[in-house]
Amino acid sequence: MRTASLPFVLALLLAAFPAMAATGGTGVPANHIYPVGHLAPTDSHLAVAVGQPMPDFDLPGIDGSRVRLSDYKGKKNLVISFVPAAWTPVCSGQWPGYNIAKEAFEANDTALVGISVDNIPTLFAWTREMGGLWFPVASDFWPHGGLAKKLGILRSDGVAERALFLVDKKGVIRFIDVHDINTRPDLGVLLDAMKRAQAGD
Repeated sequence: MRTASLPFVLALLLAAFPAMAATGGTGVPANHIYPVGHLAPTDSHLAVAVGQPMPDFDLPGIDGSRVRLSDYKGKKNLVISFVPAAWTPVCSGQWPGYNIAKEAFEANDTALVGISVDNIPTLFAWTREMGGLWFPVASDFWPHGGLAKKLGILRSDGVAERALFLVDKKGVIRFIDVHDINTRPDLGVLLDAMKRAQAGD
């Protein structure tokens, strides 16, 4: 699709995203979802800030590859999406929701990586149940929550916060959203941050 049509596409996907949330559009059967109930919105202390370098990482991906910060530095802006746990309600809707935004990521020269502290077999089965994702998914399982701990988003129960980090091509953090763990982050806010990073603002 041509770039000229991108505003129209963005309007459509922003309209669709809340509808997906309302209908539980996860791609995962409801009887496979573990009901976690309401959790404390945040349970950690952020250890990094906008304007600081993103800590380096080298994590195993579910496809057998390694997912490294160095793979993106100097090439692409990068959104890192942490979710707390596989097979849970909000997480099972958040990542499939990014499938409809793929073109917006590409238009802003931005890659996306999904990370959870779950182990590889769990993440592999869960993402396959979703029907597949266009972005790589990596495990921060061992040492348990190592990257989440560096970032200050490892909760006291051993899962990560629901958090987004936008890192520019120089490896500098440009946007952080440590979100209420019970709700999906606003896609429109993330898209605005991606546009600003791409424009160099």
